[in-house]
Amino acid sequence: MHRSPTAEAEVADELAEVRPDLAGRYAAELPGARAAVLTRLWRALTHEPLPWVERREPTGEGRLLRLRDGRRLHGPVPDPYATAGYVTAVRLDGAAYGDPARLMADLRVPHGADLARELGHSVASLALSRAGQPTGPQGAPARDWEWEQRVVDGHPYHPNCRSRPGFSVAEQLAYAPEHRPVVELGLLPVPAAECLVTGEWPRSLRDGGRVMVPVHPWQAAHVLKRQGGERLAGHPLMSLRTLALPGGPQVKTALSTRLTSSVRDISVGSVAAAMTLSQFAEPLADERLCFTRTLGAVTDGSPDLAAVLRESPETYARAGERVVPVAALPLTGLPRDPGWLAGFARLAMTAGMRLLELGVALEAHGQNLLVVLSASGVPVRLVYRDLADIRVSPLRLTRHGVPLPELPPRILTDDETALRRKLFGSLVGGALAAVAGSAPALGAALESAVRELPDTPDRAALTSEPLPVKALTLMRLSPGARGDRWALLPNPLP
Repeated sequence: MHRSPTAEAEVADELAEVRPDLAGRYAAELPGARAAVLTRLWRALTHEPLPWVERREPTGEGRLLRLRDGRRLHGPVPDPYATAGYVTAVRLDGAAYGDPARLMADLRVPHGADLARELGHSVASLALSRAGQPTGPQGAPARDWEWEQRVVDGHPYHPNCRSRPGFSVAEQLAYAPEHRPVVELGLLPVPAAECLVTGEWPRSLRDGGRVMVPVHPWQAAHVLKRQGGERLAGHPLMSLRTLALPGGPQVKTALSTRLTSSVRDISVGSVAAAMTLSQFAEPLADERLCFTRTLGAVTDGSPDLAAVLRESPETYARAGERVVPVAALPLTGLPRDPGWLAGFARLAMTAGMRLLELGVALEAHGQNLLVVLSASGVPVRLVYRDLADIRVSPLRLTRHGVPLPELPPRILTDDETALRRKLFGSLVGGALAAVAGSAPALGAALESAVRELPDTPDRAALTSEPLPVKALTLMRLSPGARGDRWALLPNPLP
């Protein structure tokens, strides 16, 4: 079995210095972390349009990939919607690989060496995340941010699910949500005349003629090279750079490093459009779907120093209800029986497809989409946050008499394929698939949900065509390409 000790050993050495009590648990978690990342990588190898994979063939005991250089890669039968780390080894020309980083390095494909390093960090950080979890039973969280901090494994389908380049072990323990820290944001003063401010920036974050911009401590140390004098404590959410402030809103900060796939800065355009998008979405809400309001946004003109304040999703919970990110639903202990899954799928698909018909395609993955549960665990409504990556169709809005405000050009498209990819890839291939955990469970839940959807061209595409999802690994292997790349998965509907 091939293993690359580099990233794993680096983390082990750092851990011995800063948290020696976790060293044994970290070592014990490494095999499971390798399997989790390898499972995600195998999904990509067997389904994404990778140019160096010539043909994929079923075999009696799995799937055979014939590579363009003549080599053969063999592994288990893939379930593109499975979330458990079921792939413990694959064979490249007969040699067994259990380490995804070593496999990617030995495939010797363009940009594969860079991805191999990221996969190594993903394995090591995932093992660290798992090692840092409480050993005893945990009670039910009292706040929505506590649910977010229980999502330990990161993105359910991205091989870089826990890759955090530029973060030391000490910084991961201090800032990563799964380690449950309280993070102190610095407040950097910037003259108001030098800032773009949209919405109502709170008086508590102003100092005379200066705007106090919340800054993540990693950003302050590594990018801005300066610290704010005052501090604002918060609880980090799944995205790491967004934090829940005690008793108040949530704040999204700039974090100029690559986490999973994206650099988490905040563009000037995003700040400029933040309030317009929020006001555009408000009247589109109904009894099934609410949108968290953006309260204010600020930038000094650089994507490295900016922040956005928005409502807590708990605003939309009534007495006895709780708000849970969809990514955390598998951790709630709720019985994921077919009836419960079908009910959740009906709620999510009805809300998402209604908006798509109107002309708004949501990026409704498990982080952006939250569900409000009744006291008995029944999904009663959805909450959506972070409108920065939605897509809007002017043509469809006009058809339904919905006014179109001035939105960033990158958000606007009448391309029906692009609109459907945005919603289907995030909601069906991401959020619902991860909750279901397998192709059969997802198909059964969707079958019940689509029966109640209006008969539209969008419904026809959902039920009769392959399911589009982002080709996450291909995108990491295509550093010069702009925009999203896509893969087509087998339609999970029976």
